[in-house]
Amino acid sequence: MIGQDYDAIVVGSGISGGWAAKELTEAGLKVLLLERGENIEHITGYVNALKAPWELPHRNRLTNLIREEQPVATRDYFIDEGNANYWVKDKDCPYIEKKPFDWFRGYHVGGRSLMWGRQSYRWNPFDFEANKKEGVATDWPIRYDDLAPWYDHVESFAGISGSLEGLPQLPDGKFLPPMELNCVEKDLAARIRSHYADSRRMIIGRVANLTVPHNGRNNCQYRNKCSLGCPFGAYFSTQSSTLPAAVKTGNLTLRPLSIVTRVLYDKDRKRASGVEVLDTETRQTYAYNARIVFLCASTLASAGVLMNSATDVWPDGLGSSSGELGHNLMDHHFRVGASGRVEGFEDRYVFGRRANGFYIPRFRNLFGDRRDYLRGFGYQGSATREGWDRDVAEIGIGLPLKEALSEPGGWKVGMTAFGEMLPSHENRVSLDRSKTDKWGMPVLSFDCEIGPNEMRMRKDMANDAAEMLEAAGVKDVKSEDRGYAPGQAIHEMGTARMGHSPKSSVLNKHNQVWDAPNVFVTDGACMASTSCVNPSLTYMALTARAAAFAVEALKKGDV
Repeated sequence: MIGQDYDAIVVGSGISGGWAAKELTEAGLKVLLLERGENIEHITGYVNALKAPWELPHRNRLTNLIREEQPVATRDYFIDEGNANYWVKDKDCPYIEKKPFDWFRGYHVGGRSLMWGRQSYRWNPFDFEANKKEGVATDWPIRYDDLAPWYDHVESFAGISGSLEGLPQLPDGKFLPPMELNCVEKDLAARIRSHYADSRRMIIGRVANLTVPHNGRNNCQYRNKCSLGCPFGAYFSTQSSTLPAAVKTGNLTLRPLSIVTRVLYDKDRKRASGVEVLDTETRQTYAYNARIVFLCASTLASAGVLMNSATDVWPDGLGSSSGELGHNLMDHHFRVGASGRVEGFEDRYVFGRRANGFYIPRFRNLFGDRRDYLRGFGYQGSATREGWDRDVAEIGIGLPLKEALSEPGGWKVGMTAFGEMLPSHENRVSLDRSKTDKWGMPVLSFDCEIGPNEMRMRKDMANDAAEMLEAAGVKDVKSEDRGYAPGQAIHEMGTARMGHSPKSSVLNKHNQVWDAPNVFVTDGACMASTSCVNPSLTYMALTARAAAFAVEALKKGDV
């Protein structure tokens, strides 16, 4: 069936797709925003956001049904009874693991912008130059200065709270007032800064939670229930921010429950003509036409759409002429760090439930430091007082236990490192047409693992964490490496990398597919490396930059 014609089609409504829809509609384009999942309305759609744990049928615990229907999501800590409906039912959407890969997905309007950790950091100039200087993979076709004004643009709209630090490895931005480190964290931060002569610094996380009212949204209420959706609009999401802006223009058509099966490719024009869509309810197929297409379905979903497109021209899909489509899959490796006990401060407690923690920016392989591995890592963590669910070794039952637990326990601090994973052609995702999902679509097959460089880095990630805590006076410090499989950080990147040449990359410097320049890919698929900081802010900036270019290219008739 033939659908309607539009100026632009945006595939996916998460962080990148929301930004594409906002920027393109505000430029006057008629835009169709396609989402494969259901529509979750802002405020009314967050059905458990205002409930206490005891108001849920199973007190917010995982049920056997959740474990059965969502076996991948339940591999980790972030899913519970209150937010299980935001995470994909893996039985409907299977995939193949040639090597362990945790693919955590959210199929609904807003995507994972409803559940993300909201840590928002700029890349630094070294990050964009590292591949070229070290002879790794392919050189980024852009540099920090190309993206800096777009970081300004997205930070100013989204609302990022943070402190100005003047650190070259973590550029400052357009920040709202920062949240505060708590009393123990302030003490630790001062000790670390002094001990390392300011070469290492513990700062408050830079987070997409508002500390003051901003753009018609309310400030954070310190509930720390962000994974349930925020009815106050206090953190950046598609629902709270970019979607209302796009709707306001009158230029947006939102179509949920629509799986984009492929990009329609015109061989004669060497351009995309639109997309094919499968309605998840009626199982009918539609074709929608547009002058430009933005793929923002998430790293792996966008790669899957490309691999399923133009196969009559390129057997491995649209964008595969370089041989790099699906390759160079990356994530941040983590689950390694240290923790310990802090003495004192028994008369001090925290105020509210801060939806944020501290951050220690990268210090390895910078400013003269040289290790036996490439790149580096940063730490995220927090200091907290133990609560009522702690163990009291000498009291196991009865009134004495209740009385002991009526007062907070001692202070503890812990931190986890997030390390950069090098791009490798061998780490890939591919389509397996021998198996299909609930809607008859071929599934993705993963063949990805960390290498020797990351394994050497993990030793420092554990040892440095323990060393810093001990230097700060923390007691009973223990380092740990809990093991890691790609995907666990939910920072998947690569598979359709940007580059200088169609012979070695899928996209050019404006995020255009070399094989079809009116198709833009601006989610994590476009990344040529990963840095060690959370990537979502960079996706936003790249999307806004590409959208501005696309609008001008349309005016000139270049796409």
